Amino acid sequence: MKKLIDYINKNVLVNVASLQIVSVVTRIIAGLLTSKAIAIYIGAEGMALIGNFQNFVSSLQNISVIGSYKGAVRYISKFKEDIEELSKTISTVFYAGFIATVIVSVACYFNAEHIKDIIFPSYNNYTLAIKVFAIVLPFYALNMFSFSIMNGFSKYKILIIINIIGQILSVSIALLLIYQEKLKGALISVAIAESLIFLITLVGITNRRSLVPLIKAHKVSLSFLKKLAPYSTMALFSAIILPLVAIAIRTYIIENIGYKDAGYWEAMTRISKYYLMFVTSLMTLYILPRFSEITSKTEFKKEVFAFYRTVMPFLAIGLLLIYFLKHIIVLVIFTDEFLPVEDLFFWQVLGDFIKVHSMVIAFQFIAKKMFWHYIITEALLIVILYYSSIYFLNYFEDVIGAVFAHFVSYLVYYIIILSIFWTSLFGSKEDVIK
Repeated sequence: MKKLIDYINKNVLVNVASLQIVSVVTRIIAGLLTSKAIAIYIGAEGMALIGNFQNFVSSLQNISVIGSYKGAVRYISKFKEDIEELSKTISTVFYAGFIATVIVSVACYFNAEHIKDIIFPSYNNYTLAIKVFAIVLPFYALNMFSFSIMNGFSKYKILIIINIIGQILSVSIALLLIYQEKLKGALISVAIAESLIFLITLVGITNRRSLVPLIKAHKVSLSFLKKLAPYSTMALFSAIILPLVAIAIRTYIIENIGYKDAGYWEAMTRISKYYLMFVTSLMTLYILPRFSEITSKTEFKKEVFAFYRTVMPFLAIGLLLIYFLKHIIVLVIFTDEFLPVEDLFFWQVLGDFIKVHSMVIAFQFIAKKMFWHYIITEALLIVILYYSSIYFLNYFEDVIGAVFAHFVSYLVYYIIILSIFWTSLFGSKEDVIK
């Protein structure tokens, strides 16, 4: 492992961008292989339960690290040459995360039965998966803490390599567990997947052992926690609530339409996540840093429309191909049991196209720390998504109502985003962004 990392660090032909592409491709392949195994060995009904558990795991993982990752990276990068401030930063992040993780883990473990009744039907007993997740959650938190240090010190190559190797390890264990234990194995693999990566991360942080003595309880800074609060709140808000809304919608589908239909919706959601991964990675790598740099409305407008002109046509062509090849895609990723998923593609793909349009502009909220704009618009999106899903599921009496609600929600959200940035995008005499 160490020789591999040393080789890649010294090899000038391998840059961060190419490694990031490999990382995204690895993540997609891992997801496709896992989805295929679930389709073969578990089926559509199990797919729905796994989707609920994944959303639950995602929410609690974000709570355990109090959404501090991006803020921690920013301040570690800023103070990496200032030992005193660096010590305050990593000490505060570590101990705040430690306390949050312990609370979440203990609460999750001792309330596993109650949680099981919420995210799984009451006649299924998968309490073990919840308890396993509670036990391994601290390793996820340690992993994210280590990632924030490496990211803050610009160790991008090591981070990406760890992600690639971690994905390979996680999918290998997931496939083995699914093959041997079916649904129970799949749920346990979801519980341990992200925590497993810490085993790889330990190797990557060996050259940062000198930072350990800087982690001291008396260095915890309340003033730094206040600085971190806006980043944490913005990160936590949608990262916690959106998965919980997904659980609520999926549970409603299970109770009112059926298990299989909930599984079909989960399958469509997975396909959407796979093809959008390329675009979201590109936006995170380029749009967010670029928006952070610009100071004028002219530059902001230029960047937004440049992205629309250069990336959106390719995205449109790609989504059209996905739509027309939907039959093949469903059979390749899943099985013929999932052929009804084809009926969900149109509104999902159209909704995703609008979603990307809105995300490009909405990145400005994060780049310029427009806290209340972000919170209010995200809250509106979540409320609209939930209530429109319930309404259209009842209206259509079919799972197609959920994907139609996805389209409607992001159409309304895009209109709201455009109204907020209308002056910046469509002309203004005042050029400076305040």
